[in-house]
Amino acid sequence: MVERKSWTDKRAEVLGRPGAGASYDATRLRFELGAAVRDRRESLGITQAELAARAGLRQPAIARFEAGGTMPTIPLLERLAAALELHLRVEFEATG
Repeated sequence: MVERKSWTDKRAEVLGRPGAGASYDATRLRFELGAAVRDRRESLGITQAELAARAGLRQPAIARFEAGGTMPTIPLLERLAAALELHLRVEFEATG
């Protein structure tokens, strides 16, 4: 099994790059979404392949998503939510 990086490690890696400030929030969002999907999948006791079949995807796409490697569309999030027996809620929050 691949060792998972913590958010602190991932953040340090990303912020060490030139011009990283602009990409920080997008990276954080991808990481948090991936972790949420992985946590829910594991709590249901299903594999990445089973989740992929439920969502009409392939297992490598689930692996990339869970690792924070892709920025999903709303339709993809809806498919994952349904496959994970969840309701998708998207909201905005005030900054600072």
